[in-house]
Amino acid sequence: MLKRLGHDLKPHYYILTTTAGVFLSLIVTDVRAFSQQSQQFSSSAQVASKSQSTRLPDTRKESASFPWPTAEKPRAWKYIVIHHSATTRGSVESIHQDHRRRKDATGNNWLGIGYHFVIGNGHGMKDGSIDSTFRWKQQIHGAHSGSVPHNGFGIGICLIGNFENTAPTPKQTAAVTRLLRLLSVHYKLKREQVLGHKRIKPTACPGRLFPMRQIMDDAFPNSSQAKGVRSDSFRTSRSTHGS
Repeated sequence: MLKRLGHDLKPHYYILTTTAGVFLSLIVTDVRAFSQQSQQFSSSAQVASKSQSTRLPDTRKESASFPWPTAEKPRAWKYIVIHHSATTRGSVESIHQDHRRRKDATGNNWLGIGYHFVIGNGHGMKDGSIDSTFRWKQQIHGAHSGSVPHNGFGIGICLIGNFENTAPTPKQTAAVTRLLRLLSVHYKLKREQVLGHKRIKPTACPGRLFPMRQIMDDAFPNSSQAKGVRSDSFRTSRSTHGS
């Protein structure tokens, strides 16, 4: 937008206001040429402004079409339980093969991987990638917490890594925060329904270096805990993991 500051001044004084909020004070001798140039400048600034604004992710829009579809009617989820793999590398397939060799309390083999989601660390899976498992796709119970209600109605999330020794990668932290946001919106779960494994069973999982407070505050920024109340005081034991 072009505004003239004086009617009797030669050369004329103008202020150019762009759509990007930039203010320029200019001395103009050729008003017609300057007017044409200012319109071109404003149009370019408007295009640049729109281009920059589309780069920011919006999980609210993403949650409308949940990125990990299911083949069955959604289960009545009540919890989310966070784990680490307690290994330096891994993938959905490697955990699936390991869990298939395990037996339940009645001596029956597990169906396979006990988690619903796995987040990679760059060793076996792409760093920060989120893969859903057959349990999520079929909306069936988990085998990850050592607790009947938390297995039956708890979404198990496993991050590859041993967080007793090293912290999760920045991409893993961003990925689990994103996943918690989407799950909480889509399935109407609250912050207090998200637990580290050691809140349920005597174990170190998901590890002393897992930044639970930071992740919870980022995933649930409007909760009372995010405003100063500690949300997750874990019990510890010698075990690094357990199901």
